[in-house]
Amino acid sequence: MFGFGILSGLLILPLVGAAFILSLRGDGEAVRSNVRWAALATTVITFLVSLVAWARFDLSTSEFQLVESHSWLTETIRFKLGVDGFSLPFVILTTFLMPFCILASWESIEHRLKEYFVAFLVLESMVIGVFTALDLFLFYVFFEAGLIPMFLIIGIWGGKRRIYAAFKFFLYTLLGSLLMLVAMIAMYWDAGTSDIVRLMTHKFAPHLQTWLFLAFFASFAVKMPMWPVHTWLPDAHVEAPTAGSVILAGILLKMGGYGFLRFSLPMFPDASAYFAPLIYSLSVIAIIYTSLVALMQEDMKKLIAYSSVAHMGFVTMGLFTLTAQGIQGAMFVMISHGLVSGALFLCVGVIYDRMHTRDIAAYGGLVDRMPMYAVAFLVFTMANVGLPGTSSFVGEFLSLAGAFRANPWVAFFATTGVILSAAYALWLYRRVVYGEMSRPELRSIADLNPREIATLAPLLLLVIYYGFQPQPILDAFAASTDHLISTTQAALSATKTVALGVK
Repeated sequence: MFGFGILSGLLILPLVGAAFILSLRGDGEAVRSNVRWAALATTVITFLVSLVAWARFDLSTSEFQLVESHSWLTETIRFKLGVDGFSLPFVILTTFLMPFCILASWESIEHRLKEYFVAFLVLESMVIGVFTALDLFLFYVFFEAGLIPMFLIIGIWGGKRRIYAAFKFFLYTLLGSLLMLVAMIAMYWDAGTSDIVRLMTHKFAPHLQTWLFLAFFASFAVKMPMWPVHTWLPDAHVEAPTAGSVILAGILLKMGGYGFLRFSLPMFPDASAYFAPLIYSLSVIAIIYTSLVALMQEDMKKLIAYSSVAHMGFVTMGLFTLTAQGIQGAMFVMISHGLVSGALFLCVGVIYDRMHTRDIAAYGGLVDRMPMYAVAFLVFTMANVGLPGTSSFVGEFLSLAGAFRANPWVAFFATTGVILSAAYALWLYRRVVYGEMSRPELRSIADLNPREIATLAPLLLLVIYYGFQPQPILDAFAASTDHLISTTQAALSATKTVALGVK
């Protein structure tokens, strides 16, 4: 069924690692060590295979590459995989972050260790499936199947309110996705195919586009998440273990933005243009409102969670400008946010493992005892603000430039979010790293150990590198961006011509 292609290998490798971990018998320390190393080796090998896919990818074309197609349910519904400039960067981001999730869980997870790492490996396979699926229903299967391991990660290894947070996460996402399934069935009956490549060239009737857009929007808006359906995210982040928060912010939120790029914009261009003002309004509200809410938080994870909602506002704003700067900026924000937010949650996990509290008021003066940690945390805080020289600045600047071309007022109000992000990020850093070390326990707190340095150092270097050299990322989706804009504008022009003819 899977064949022997690179993308099939990316799907299979994590599942093979999960099966191997389940086959290990016993619960002694030697077995637990083997479980950790097996999970780490699996994720590293998967990342190396994804680099092979990157090496074989042609950046000059917008066509889908590394395509595999196999019989599945019927001849019209096939197991079809492929990547383009929009999907491959997310595949690389997924495989890159997974080893850091394993390292972050090395000592903090003590019970049901096998099941924990198996859940992460299955989640990795499902997420890769989302970004590589080229069939509607195959995409839906992966999109929904990824809920299960994340639900278990939050519900079993989370905090005190983990059951509430897990069910809230599951129900929000599931209810939105059910509407998307109905829309997919309607698309299949209208176009006679579930092949995503063919659907991107199919012209849906304008009135049908409206309903299809809203159905997909219900799913992707929850996944991003957009205001006002964002309330599940802070609860999920607070209760999830550190690695769960990393993968939730770094990868799972990007599935919503990817869905807009893969379905809403190319397949429903008329509806996308019609609802663009609504998207702008929701994006600006998300940027300003959640930034203000972040200022009021006393829990570090919850503050970073609300900042994620604000940053996703830049993504949706940039995507629906239908400009090259806006779309490239939105893509860059998603890639950069995956690195920065993941690193921030790892930084929170470092001090949580030592003090077992995330209350901001419980810390202070860490620069005296943890200088390496203070430097790393500072870099990621500045990146979260969007400081020039960090990767976040590039994406936010391009997104705002695209918004200014589409509507200067949208860009004006969204820019206030940059100011507010500086307020809450610097407020957090000052209270945690500087100030008076009031608690006696903090006087014996240890700085970063070698495992934590190995976890944070690559992320820090990439955040700075892509701040000065963004071109490698921009080149990855440049051709796909140009193709999306040209086809969308052509579709909108054709619709206007038909409307004038009817008049």
